[in-house]
Amino acid sequence: MSRNALGRELPAMVDGYGKLAPFSGAWENTPLVRREKGSRTLPRLTKVVDSIEEAVRKVGLENGMTISFHHHLREGDFVVNLVLDVLAKMGFKDLVLAPSSLTTCHAPMIEHIRNGLIRRISTSGIRGALADAISDGLMDIPVLIHSHGGRARAVETGDIAIDVAFLGVPSSDVYGNANGFSGPSACGSLGYAVVDARHSKKTILLTDYLGEYPNTPVSIHQDWVDHVVVVDKIGDPAGIAKGATRMTRDPRELLIARTAADVIGVSGYMEQGYSLQTGSGGASVAVTRFLRDMMIERGITASFALGGITSQIVKMHEEGLIKRLLDVQSFDLEAVRSLGANRLHTEIDASMYANPLNKGCFVNKLNVVILSAMEIDTNFNVNVITGSDGVIRGASGGHSDTAIGSGLSIIVAPLIRGRIPTVIEKVTTVVTPGETVDVLVTDQGIAVNPRRPEVLERLKAARLPVYDINELRERAEHATGKPAPVQFGDKIIGLVEYRDGTILDVIRQAKAMETDEE
Repeated sequence: MSRNALGRELPAMVDGYGKLAPFSGAWENTPLVRREKGSRTLPRLTKVVDSIEEAVRKVGLENGMTISFHHHLREGDFVVNLVLDVLAKMGFKDLVLAPSSLTTCHAPMIEHIRNGLIRRISTSGIRGALADAISDGLMDIPVLIHSHGGRARAVETGDIAIDVAFLGVPSSDVYGNANGFSGPSACGSLGYAVVDARHSKKTILLTDYLGEYPNTPVSIHQDWVDHVVVVDKIGDPAGIAKGATRMTRDPRELLIARTAADVIGVSGYMEQGYSLQTGSGGASVAVTRFLRDMMIERGITASFALGGITSQIVKMHEEGLIKRLLDVQSFDLEAVRSLGANRLHTEIDASMYANPLNKGCFVNKLNVVILSAMEIDTNFNVNVITGSDGVIRGASGGHSDTAIGSGLSIIVAPLIRGRIPTVIEKVTTVVTPGETVDVLVTDQGIAVNPRRPEVLERLKAARLPVYDINELRERAEHATGKPAPVQFGDKIIGLVEYRDGTILDVIRQAKAMETDEE
């Protein structure tokens, strides 16, 4: 027998229950509850600390650990560079960086890699000077490129074990309840950040706006958060839409968009209650313009639109043409506004969006998706990560996730881009396997994967300009000449992971980059 802190006698064991843990005091095992009970004013508790340095010391970050960030502020993000500068000054080394994606604004990271702060990176995409430097052999360990759904899977299973997540949030209260659609730096959905907050060992929020407790609606919950740091600015919301959601006026892109809408219209998938994702980029965004007219003409409404939400999709929702918006990433400020204003515009996290190993993700219920491509080959494999010169300049994103989950995946791309064929015999890097791609729409014709004969027959019956994909390749080569294959060296600079964790392809350093380096 033993006595607990109240003096009550307890047996050491109880049959059918096991060993008993004696009560040792009301505050002993509840560290987040303040001992002083005299004050009845709110908020009684706070997780706000004075600086990033203090938060880092409190969470016990050590050399070699894995840290993560999200990319919802896209080109307007300030958080990654701010935190890495602090960690470098604190003397950290050999950190593993696991952000949801990296953009051109993260070029200062180059020096942190050179100085040993960062030794390995896993991410959905890399752009700009940072991508050029990595393609030029900057890192000893290859970058791991994964899809959005693949990253969610890896974080949840522990393949990516995040020690500390540094998450910029547009608004938080003192206890860590945060959302993305209030505050001066509102960026909309925090769908990628939610996965990190829920599964990281420690979570630090950075915000430039402290709201009243409780800061509802809640995207990131207080019980996931360890510390909150108030900074001057987490980012510039104007950078969210840079290059992503422009409504094109380019006649070629409009032709591609019009043709893609026609394909959807006759494919058998545009029925009452169908679902869609149109993505970003000129032609992809423009498809919504033509779908809208077609849906009004036919009296059809869509059940939901998924993924990165744009102002064009918001307009269709507010017109009653799309009933629900499921938003993992808000692509412009109209989408940010709508998320806060429209009851049926719902934030979803990356796992709900596209994790292939959970109990059911939203991409599995998607009828039609419009996707872009840098290259597509005659086996319908798609490259969205490397240019024709072998240099990293893009992102995997949700490309492979939506291609396999959707009933009809449509790739839109010009047949020739800057005197370089888009349709080639073998893509430089495989990001989305051809067995999951259904239709290619170019400005000079359509190709249908032989795996989808029923779609081919519908398009032919509608007298759309359908060709064998080899015919499109030959047409492109006739105009430009057959491109010389990129010459690669032995050094592997990147690994392309499929959403299930297996490796689709490797990215080697181009010999031209090796020559430049010498």
